[in-house]
Amino acid sequence: MGLRIQMLGTGGAFAKRYFNNNALLYTEHQTLLIDCGVTAPTSLYQLGKTWADIDAVLITHIHADHVGGLEEFAFQMKYIYQQRPVLYISEQLVQPLWEHTLKGGLGQDGIERLEDAFEVRLLREGQVTRIDDSLQVEIIQTPHIEGKKSYSLYLNGEIFYSADMKFQPALLQELVRERGCRRIYHEVQLTGEGFVHTTLDELLSLPPAIRSQISLMHYGDEMEQFQGKTAEMEFLRQHEIYDL
Repeated sequence: MGLRIQMLGTGGAFAKRYFNNNALLYTEHQTLLIDCGVTAPTSLYQLGKTWADIDAVLITHIHADHVGGLEEFAFQMKYIYQQRPVLYISEQLVQPLWEHTLKGGLGQDGIERLEDAFEVRLLREGQVTRIDDSLQVEIIQTPHIEGKKSYSLYLNGEIFYSADMKFQPALLQELVRERGCRRIYHEVQLTGEGFVHTTLDELLSLPPAIRSQISLMHYGDEMEQFQGKTAEMEFLRQHEIYDL
């Protein structure tokens, strides 16, 4: 059995209908949670899953729709399951995640740093990290908010999973034409100007051969209005499982 992905949510930061853009990545041996936003606990509950069903979590950046559920994850694993969950994270995000996001809630006797709550496994740019026999991850820094690090993922040297990011056509073309990418899971902003996100119009400007590899995620609640208006690209759906 190959890799499969199940979207806990497919919505942007302000979406209410589709939940935060977080995903469960199923390998042959484990379940990896990609980002853990505010709505992740509710989505897991709706699927009949518990935190104990997750073997590790990987964080792309530290906005609340991507890390807002980590406090509950850590506390439940500590006090209910007596475990310290595995956290894959860029070395550049460790200090900001703890100092600016988690310290206020998690900080107490016995939890004085990120490593007290999680088994931290560092990811470094330019290096491929083996998660298990069927999954390798490379992080690629992609622009989102000026002055704040954000990392997209390249899985098994053939699947690009974007974090929130500004349009990077040169990167997408390089991945497809030079690095063997065959599938792109890309965030999309359907309306307005894409100051910190990639707009639908920008993605539509890509060559058809690249558009045909793109599945759209991290969209707003107006998504249904754009059915049939995305050319070769299709919208990912919350809770559905896709073979990779």
